[in-house]
Amino acid sequence: MLSMYPACFFNENDGYSVVFPDLNWLATQGDTFEEAMEMAVECLAGYLHTCQMDGDTVPKPSKLSDIHPEEVAKELDPEVPLGESFVNMVSVDVALYAKEHFEKSVKKTLTIPAWLNKAALEQNINFSQVLQDALKAQLHLG
Repeated sequence: MLSMYPACFFNENDGYSVVFPDLNWLATQGDTFEEAMEMAVECLAGYLHTCQMDGDTVPKPSKLSDIHPEEVAKELDPEVPLGESFVNMVSVDVALYAKEHFEKSVKKTLTIPAWLNKAALEQNINFSQVLQDALKAQLHLG
């Protein structure tokens, strides 16, 4: 499912700052507009994925027309003069993004005694699952 939130983009001397007013002023940046947009997608995906994992309520996105970068800039720092700024919708499929970026499996090499390996193989033990379960228990992750 596609999630879409408006974000304010501020063109600064060293790139673009991006702020999501609806999401507790969630912010990121990039050296170019393209990089800022990529970072905004990653930032939005991470925030929404974390909310889902923690069972937190996610606010509904505002209408694009209801977000005014001038007001957001003044809220952040009224002393800084406003340069080029605009509002853009940032969208991401959180489940797909999480699967590709946050939940990727990594390969680990480990060493166990030969007798333990033989006994586990005889019992058709899934080494990866056992290690995952043990790590979750050790880290109190349920």
